[in-house]
Amino acid sequence: MNKTIRRASVFALLLVLALLVRATWVQFYEGQALADDKNNRRNTIALYSRPLGDIVVGGTSVTGSAPTKRGDLAYRRTYTDGPLYAAVTGYSSQAFGATQLEGVYQDLLDGTDTRLQGVLDTVTNKRSDPGNVITTIDPAVQKAAYDALGDNKGAAVALDPATGRILAAVSTPSYDPSRLATGDADAWKQLTKNPDKPMTNRALRQPLPPGSTFKLVVAAAALEDGLYSSVDVRTDSPDPYPLPQSTDELTNENPGAPCENASIRVALQYSCNNVFASLAVGLGQDKVRAMAERFGFNDDKQDVPVRAYTSVYPKGMDGAQTALSGIGQFDVTATPLQMAMVSAAIANGGKLVSPHMVSQITDGSGTVLENYDESAAGEEVMDADTAGQLRSAMRTVVEKGTGTNARIPGATVGGKTGTAQHGENNSKTPYAWFTSYGKADGRQVAVAVVVEQSDAARSEVSGNGLAAPVAKAVMRAALKG
Repeated sequence: MNKTIRRASVFALLLVLALLVRATWVQFYEGQALADDKNNRRNTIALYSRPLGDIVVGGTSVTGSAPTKRGDLAYRRTYTDGPLYAAVTGYSSQAFGATQLEGVYQDLLDGTDTRLQGVLDTVTNKRSDPGNVITTIDPAVQKAAYDALGDNKGAAVALDPATGRILAAVSTPSYDPSRLATGDADAWKQLTKNPDKPMTNRALRQPLPPGSTFKLVVAAAALEDGLYSSVDVRTDSPDPYPLPQSTDELTNENPGAPCENASIRVALQYSCNNVFASLAVGLGQDKVRAMAERFGFNDDKQDVPVRAYTSVYPKGMDGAQTALSGIGQFDVTATPLQMAMVSAAIANGGKLVSPHMVSQITDGSGTVLENYDESAAGEEVMDADTAGQLRSAMRTVVEKGTGTNARIPGATVGGKTGTAQHGENNSKTPYAWFTSYGKADGRQVAVAVVVEQSDAARSEVSGNGLAAPVAKAVMRAALKG
C-alpha cells in the first residue's frame, strides 16, 4: 500500500476514534448536564406538555392549566385572582421561569419529584402525575389585607402565633401572573421597568427600617436582661437624650409627651425615642443583637418555604449608632414577616413557632407526602412573664396610646406603631409601620403592616394613620374565622 494512503487511513481512523470518544463522553458524562440546561427547549416542551399540579388556598385551587392554540407548548399556566395571590404563588412562565411557590415546588408540580414515582414509574422512567401544594393562606384574611392596602405601596403579613401558619402575605402594587405565563415580552418589560416594582415581594423580600416597632425588641431585651424588672418601673432616660460620642440630642415626635424617665409601658404608649435609645445604650449592642436574633434577625436562611430576605441588626456600631438602633433606625432593617414574628412570639407566651405558608404537599391522588404543620418547630424567645408584660403594654398602646386606630370591639388587641425615616436627612416620605396581635373567642393572630408610599400628605404619614387601619382589617378577618 502506498505510504501516503496508509498515513491518510491511519489519520482517518484516529478521527473516527476521536469522534466515538467524544460522542461517548457527551452521551454518558455530559448528557445529564445538557438535559438540565436552562436553554434546552426540550425541558420547556416537557414541562408544559400536560397540565401542572395546583397550588391550593382554602381548599380551592388558585392555579390551573389551559391548552394552548399554537406552538410546541401544549399547556400554559393560569391563575384565579392572580394579583391577590401573586406574593404567594409567584409565576410559572414558558419564557421567564418560575418564582415563589411555583419555583420552590416546580418538580412536584410538573411530576418529576422522585417522591411521586411508583415502582413501575422508576423502571420505565415515566413521568408521574403531578402533585399539589396546600397552603396555609386563609382566603378571607388574604383578601382583607389586599383590599385594605388598596392603592398604597406596601405589604402585610398575618401569622397564627400558636402554629406559625402564615394566614396572609400581600404585597402591593401587585401584578397578574397570567400575563407572564405565555412569555409575553411586552408584559415582562412593563412589569420590570415599572418604578413601583410590582414583582417585588414586599411581604417577604424587602427589608426596610422598622422604626419604632423595633422598640418591642429592645423592651424585651431590657426585661429579659433585668435592666428593669417591670414595664411599670421608671427608667433613667433624660429628654432629650444626649447621643453618646456625639454633640447631637435625640428628641421625641411629641414634645409634650411624658417621656422623661418614663416607664417602658409609657414609653411604648407615647413611642418615646429617648427611653429606647437609653435602653439600647444601657444594654449594649451585643445584648440587643442577641435578643433580635432570637426573634429571627440576621437569619440568612429563613425559608417559609420561599426564602425570606434577611432582616438585619448590625454590628460594629458606636454609641450614637447603638442609640439610634434602639429606635429601629441607623442600619436596622426588617421585613413585614419579621415584625409579624415579633408580635407572634409575644402573643404566644414568648415562644416563636417557625412561620410557614405551606401546610402539606400531596401527590395527585391526595396522599400527603409531607406535613409542614407537624414539623413546625418552636423556640423560646423570652420568659412567659416578659411576654405577658409586653402584651399588656401593647394593649395600652392601642387603648390609649399611638395605636388607637387598631381597636376592635369585642377583641383584645395590642400593637406598636412605627414611622421610619426614609432618605438622607429624612428627605423622602417616611415609612408607616404597625405590628400587632389580636385575640377573640379562642382565636389569635399576629399582623405586621408597612405602607411605603400613599397619597397622604407627609404630615399625615404615621403608623396609626396609615398602617394600623390595615392591620385592624386583617385582624378582624382572622378573628372572625
